[in-house]
Parts: sequence; C-alpha cells; structure tokens
Amino acid sequence: MDGFLAWWRSSSEELNFAWLEHIAVLLAMAAFAWLVWRVVFGRLVAISMKTKTEWDTIMLQSVSVPISVLIWLWPSSFVLDSVIAVTEKTGESWLFISRRVMVFAVILWIMLRLVNRIEAYLMKSDTRDQTTVSAMGHVLRLLLAVIGVLTALQAFGISLTGLLTFGGVGGLIVGLAAKDLLSNFFGGLMIYFDRPFSVGDWISSPDRNIEGTVERIGMRMTMIRTFESRPLYVPNSVFSSIVVQNPSRMQHRRINETIGLRYKDASKMAAIVADVKVMLETHPDIEQRSTLMVNFDAFAGSSLNFFIYTFTKTVNWARYHEVKQDVMLKIVEIVHAHGADFAFPSRTISFDKDEAIEAAIPVPEAIGGTSNTP
Repeated sequence: MDGFLAWWRSSSEELNFAWLEHIAVLLAMAAFAWLVWRVVFGRLVAISMKTKTEWDTIMLQSVSVPISVLIWLWPSSFVLDSVIAVTEKTGESWLFISRRVMVFAVILWIMLRLVNRIEAYLMKSDTRDQTTVSAMGHVLRLLLAVIGVLTALQAFGISLTGLLTFGGVGGLIVGLAAKDLLSNFFGGLMIYFDRPFSVGDWISSPDRNIEGTVERIGMRMTMIRTFESRPLYVPNSVFSSIVVQNPSRMQHRRINETIGLRYKDASKMAAIVADVKVMLETHPDIEQRSTLMVNFDAFAGSSLNFFIYTFTKTVNWARYHEVKQDVMLKIVEIVHAHGADFAFPSRTISFDKDEAIEAAIPVPEAIGGTSNTP
C-alpha cells in the first residue's frame, strides 16, 4: 500500500493532473448547453404546433438531433486535444481539420434530414406529382453526398485535381463495366423528367408482357403490381426501348358495340336506330362533345347489324362498365318496344317444288334393294 501511494504521488507530480479539471469543465459546459438546447427546442416545438404551416415543424425536426450531437462532439474534440497534449504528442493540426469537417458534416446531415422530411411532406399531398417529388429528392441527396465527399477530401489535403484526373480514366473503366447499371440509372432519369407515367398509374406495353399499377419508381428499376397482385420489377432501361400505354391518362372510355336484329324486323330498323341515338344524346354519363354514332351498317349472315360508337365521361374501369350496362339495357328496351327482337345464328333451307317431289321419291339402291330391270 505504501508503495502504491508513493507511485501515485510521483505520477501526480510528473503528469500534472490539472488537465482533468479542464476536461471536467468542458463536459459540464457541454451538459449545460445540451440542457439549454433541449429547453429551447421544446419551447420552439410548442410554438410551431400552434402555427398553420408545417414548414417550421419540418425545420425543427431536421436540426434537433444534429445540433444535439454537435453540442457533445465539439467539447469532446477539445477534451481529446487536452489528452494528446498531456502525452506530449502533436495532434493539433489534424484535430483542427477534424473540427472543420465535423461542423460541415453536421450541416450536411441537417440538409439531408431536411430533404427527407420535405419529400415525405410533399408525398402526402394528392395535388403534387409524386414521381417528380421522388426524383428531386434522389437528385438532391446524390448532390449533397458528392459535395460532402469532395469537401472532406479537400479538408484533409487531398488534391482534387489529381482525383478528378484519375476519376476521368476510372470513370471510363467503371462505365464500361457497369453499362447496364448506368443505363438503368439514366432510364430512371428519363422516366422522372419525361414522365410517361407516375406512381399510381395503370400502364401496359404491347411489346412486352407488362401490365399493372405502378407502385414505385426507383433509380434502377420500377416496381409494378400486376392485376394478379404480383409484384413485377422492370429495369428502367427497358422503358427507353418499348412502347408504353397509359390508360390512366385517358380522357374518356369508348363504347363500341354491334347489335344484330332479325331480317324480318328490317322495316323497324330506321326507327330503332333513331331512338337509340336519341337515348345516347340524352344519357347523363355519355360525353356529348366526343364522337357519337349510331348507324345500320351490315347485312350479316343471319342478322341486320347496326353499331353504336360513343364515349363515357368516366375513365374509372368499374364505373365505365356500369354505364355501359345501363346503355345496353336501354337498347334492349328500345328494340322490344318496337316489337322487334335480336337475331341469333340460324340457317333457312328452301327447295323448289319439283326438286322437293324428286327428293321425296326413294331410290332402291339407297334403301338396299335390287333392280329387276332387264
């Protein structure tokens, strides 16, 4: 015990433990600053909850965690500086650089959190295009990441000129090796800026077996939910070489049907066609500004055909079929009201009188008999 006390006294005289007081003061100041920040932050949040806009809440949520981390890390860097000074090792230069990088990293962190929260806020709105919002979020995050990496390299004394020169040659090599990845990336940019479809659209392609509702547009692939509720993942580069139909952007849906009447109802065709046209012109769910045609157009094998060609106001798939059903039922009522009826496939066979008598005489060979003619 006496030996340990003697070693402790000698060590205290050599190391001068006054630096412990300096560390304690720094940590106490950090704790006090953090408590003050939490109180101020709580008051600001309470005030923002009473305002009509959500932008102040988004800003506060973005800076809350990064500033708390900075309050603890900044004094900790000076604590580390004091520990290094006691060991008589020079480390002030890189610590100074580290503080600059730390401040810039916190700012970059705040910007990234702000971009994420603004994107989430805008995605909740039905009035904004979610595809454009998602695209701008991806681009801003990528831009901030590149700025952060280049700034950190420059702060630590790495020449960006040589790095960019090497990056030009290396980029060519990487570009050749990752050709498909880059084509998918630029295909995603094409979708974002040309906007042939958006999240929630029903799309189909006559070139490929692709049809369903778009659920997510990523930087590499697009996720489509088929009508069988199966997820379909399509690389973005595919959309640059195929035809894509977007039924979700139709203005109207078409009704194009052919109706056949019996030949014996030919005298009633004109009146039926006229009444059907009047019915369509007065129907509340038929678009009157689009093409509307009802005409007798064909002598079919077993029917006299007339067609209807018109458009509904709705583009909703389920509602469209309800309107079409109502139109077809009204046509049935009009046809029956005129004493006519619909034709069905049939065939009529007729014989001349002499041919009918001849056809009725039995032939001996046909009934298995023999002829007695000499």
